[in-house]
Amino acid sequence: MSYEGVLEQIKHKKGKKEKFEKNNSPKERDYGKAKKECRRCGRTGRGVISQYGLNYCRQCFREIAEEIGFEQLK
Repeated sequence: MSYEGVLEQIKHKKGKKEKFEKNNSPKERDYGKAKKECRRCGRTGRGVISQYGLNYCRQCFREIAEEIGFEQLK
């Protein structure tokens, strides 16, 4: 379950919510694969194309490559 999902479940339990936020909040990354994120869908990890400052995952890149000026090789 996601962090936001758990927060939604315990929003009425003040003590549990404070403890959960203190110990389980996602930390900001300085490096690694979780640092890169697709600017279109938010996907992280493998497959994020950051070359030329694109920052799109491979799936989004395939969908919009022609729109942003890339040509398909034949």
